[in-house]
Amino acid sequence: MFDRTMMRTVRPRRRRLDLTGIKGFLFTVPFFAGFALVFVIPFIYALVESLFAQKRSGSGLGGAVRTFVGFDNFALGFSDGDFWESIVRVGLFAAVQIPIMLGLSLVAALLLDSTVGRQAQFFRLGLLIPYMIPSIVATLVWLYLYSPRLGPISDVAAYLGGEINMFSPALLWVSIGNLLTWAGVGYNMLIIYGSLRSVPRELFEAAYLDGAGELRIAWSIKIPYVRGSLVLTGMLSIIQMLQIFAEPLVFRVTSPETVTADFTPIMRIYNLAFEQSNYNYAAALSVILAVVVGVVSVVFYKVTNREGVA
Repeated sequence: MFDRTMMRTVRPRRRRLDLTGIKGFLFTVPFFAGFALVFVIPFIYALVESLFAQKRSGSGLGGAVRTFVGFDNFALGFSDGDFWESIVRVGLFAAVQIPIMLGLSLVAALLLDSTVGRQAQFFRLGLLIPYMIPSIVATLVWLYLYSPRLGPISDVAAYLGGEINMFSPALLWVSIGNLLTWAGVGYNMLIIYGSLRSVPRELFEAAYLDGAGELRIAWSIKIPYVRGSLVLTGMLSIIQMLQIFAEPLVFRVTSPETVTADFTPIMRIYNLAFEQSNYNYAAALSVILAVVVGVVSVVFYKVTNREGVA
């Protein structure tokens, strides 16, 4: 007789589905959904709108007609002197303001890294508070400080026997740069400080044994280790600077003769869209500006993130 157990069909084991990859993908879904909703879809919408224009009918009585014009808006944008002048204006300002802000952020991060205990927490919180203040509120606060009639800066200058007008054409960019630096140092400092905390402490001990001081350690060990963070903060600052809008817009209230409607690229686009109701041309300039920001960011990253660049 045959053993019944030998006649039993051996069922293959079911392979358990590896959910690790799926779980990892699900964690990225909210980010990509938000990115598509906030960046991709508006960019595609602006690109589509830039291919049209509102044109009046021949008699002038039929109102505006939506007409497909292809790349005419882009051709007009590439020859728009006011738009490109605003980009150059902001670019020159960024070339001065961003290195100053990142330099102060680096110094603050190095000082914070050498501080321990409650002093470090107080120092970190104090520098981060300006970043947490909304840009409009911060601009209004600094407008009061800059005010020739109410602000303390003019009073101090008068007490010293001088006169200063922070809204004058010669000092306007200084006023805006001081505001942006005050608000951005804390955020960039935290990014750089996070990189400093990942530096192996054994390197410091070895440097101390070799007789290196704090300045030598900071220059030869700490700063090279935070190069990636400096590149990141620099690229983010460039993107933010080319899209600067709130601060000059508020300054325009007190100094309209200096801060014109086309003072920055975003102000130029805002003026076309909401003051002149030329939405299609404004959409074309938005696309051009997005491309410019992307190209400048990529070039900056390639140049500063090369191997061997300290």
